[in-house]
Amino acid sequence: MATHIILVNFTDQGVKNVKTSPDRVESFTKLAGELGVKVESAFYTVGSFDIVLVVDGTDESVATAVLNAAATGNVRSQTMRAFSVDQMREIVSGVS
Repeated sequence: MATHIILVNFTDQGVKNVKTSPDRVESFTKLAGELGVKVESAFYTVGSFDIVLVVDGTDESVATAVLNAAATGNVRSQTMRAFSVDQMREIVSGVS
């Protein structure tokens, strides 16, 4: 399993439906779980992004979950693969 950080913005449609946003996060969490993705945390934020998710899953399963969320038309997202400090130590151990 790999950690991914998903940065989410509401579309115009998503803002119009903002009252149901918490329900949509719960639906995403359930769908992600069915795909083998665990939502470790979900935060609503103020600033450049509306929601930040931290999830664990394969690249393929995370991509599938994110595409399903985007297909609703309520959100757009950016997904980043994340590495722990220990993982980064291993990665940089081969750097000369």
